[in-house]
Amino acid sequence: MNITDVRIRKITTGGKMKAVVSLTIDDCFAVHDIKVIESQNGLFIAMPSRKTPDGQFKDIAHPINSETRKAIEELIIEKYNELEEEPVEEQ
Repeated sequence: MNITDVRIRKITTGGKMKAVVSLTIDDCFAVHDIKVIESQNGLFIAMPSRKTPDGQFKDIAHPINSETRKAIEELIIEKYNELEEEPVEEQ
C-alpha cells in the first residue's frame, strides 16, 4: 500500500476536532472524512463512520491491522503538524 496523496483541511471550532483529511491510496482509492482529534494524550485519527439506529458509531472504512492504522495515523499527524504555520480555514 502506498499513500499517494494526503489533503488536510484544518478547522477551528473551538472543539477537539482539528482537521478533516482525505487520502488517496495507490492513486486509485480515496478515503474521505478522516478526522484529526486532540485528546489529553495528543492527536489521533478517527476513521469515517456513521451512526447506527441504536446510536453507536461504526467505521465505514478502516485499516484491517494495527500496523497499517499506525502508518496512516503517523503520516496524517506528520502532515497536519507541517501545516501548523499556515492559515486555518473557518467553518
